[in-house]
Amino acid sequence: MFELDSRLHNDTFFVCDLTLCRVLLMNDKQFPWLILVPMRNNIAEIIDLSEQEQQTLLAESAKVSTVLQQVFSPYKLNVGALGNVVRQLHVHHVARFENDVAWPKPVWGNQAPVAYDDGEASAILATLKQALSE
Repeated sequence: MFELDSRLHNDTFFVCDLTLCRVLLMNDKQFPWLILVPMRNNIAEIIDLSEQEQQTLLAESAKVSTVLQQVFSPYKLNVGALGNVVRQLHVHHVARFENDVAWPKPVWGNQAPVAYDDGEASAILATLKQALSE
């Protein structure tokens, strides 16, 4: 049974499960920010996945990136798997804008997260679920 790191669980909303990855929405309304987590236990690096799983991860990353572009029309997409704080393999997909609060710096460590209220979270989750199901 797949286990999600508690920090990812506590900082995100569940969006949906794809073939390989769980899609999560970071609870920070300052940035449209999705996280892909391969549903495999004890995986820290992309190279820990099989070759087929690596290809699936890339395809799902492209799908999530396309959805972020279509839904939010960002200036730039930041995509990366860091894992310095949470070792479990997860890939961040952050839609960036020239007028966002951190631009042009990274989104990490520059400002405190601003949580979605219930209505905002419900609306964005519905939009993302619909877009990812197409």
